[in-house]
Amino acid sequence: MLYSTSPTPVGPLTIVVDGDGAVLASGFTSVAGLAPFVDVASLREVADVGDASKAALSYLDGDLHAIDDVVVHQRAGGAFLTHAWDVLRTVPAGAPVTYREFAALAGRPPAIRAAAQACARNAAALFVPCHRVLRTDGTLGGFRWGLPVKQWLLDHEHAVV
Repeated sequence: MLYSTSPTPVGPLTIVVDGDGAVLASGFTSVAGLAPFVDVASLREVADVGDASKAALSYLDGDLHAIDDVVVHQRAGGAFLTHAWDVLRTVPAGAPVTYREFAALAGRPPAIRAAAQACARNAAALFVPCHRVLRTDGTLGGFRWGLPVKQWLLDHEHAVV
């Protein structure tokens, strides 16, 4: 497994990929911050991780769809989580949804807490855009990498769309 860390306007973005280039984990942190998702001791650092790095940089430059086709392989989290992560990838940039709306999109309208858990357990931030989910009252809610990062991502998408 390989990783690279690149500077962004909101701090470092680290991306971990497997041998085929599929994203296993990513976040606005150093590689140590991804330890809950991958064995960081087994990773090898490289300058960039190919298509995933290129897509992230293109997204940051304003091509909000650049991340859409990057292959992501998160650890299995059960059928609902896996499905919910796939659904997150369909939420359009610049059009955030509430946790209630996300639960409905995932096919389980009453499962608002489960939808929130899908966001909380998402290992592939940016590529699986959990930052696009807000509280019912429109406030930010949580984000593993910090609310200032979530707000920046939402503002970036809103400005480009």
